[in-house]
Amino acid sequence: MLLFRSEQHVERWCAQWKRPRGGTLTLPQGWRLAQEWYRDRLSTDWRPNTVPEAQAALASIGLAGEFWRLAESKST
Repeated sequence: MLLFRSEQHVERWCAQWKRPRGGTLTLPQGWRLAQEWYRDRLSTDWRPNTVPEAQAALASIGLAGEFWRLAESKST
C-alpha cells in the first residue's frame, strides 16, 4: 500500500516508475473497508465472506470499477 497526497501525486508516481495506475481509495474508505472486512474476524462463528458478500462490501464503500471487481473462484 502506498499513501499519496493527491490524485496528481498518484499520476506523477505512476509516470516516474512506469507503473499502471491501480485502484485508489481515500483514508476514510480504507478505514471503512477495514471495519467491514475485519469486524467479526475474532468471532467463533466467523467464516470467510463469499465473493458476492465481499463484492457488496466493496460497493457499499464506493469501491467500484474493474480494479475492485473480484473474480469468482472456479470449482474443481
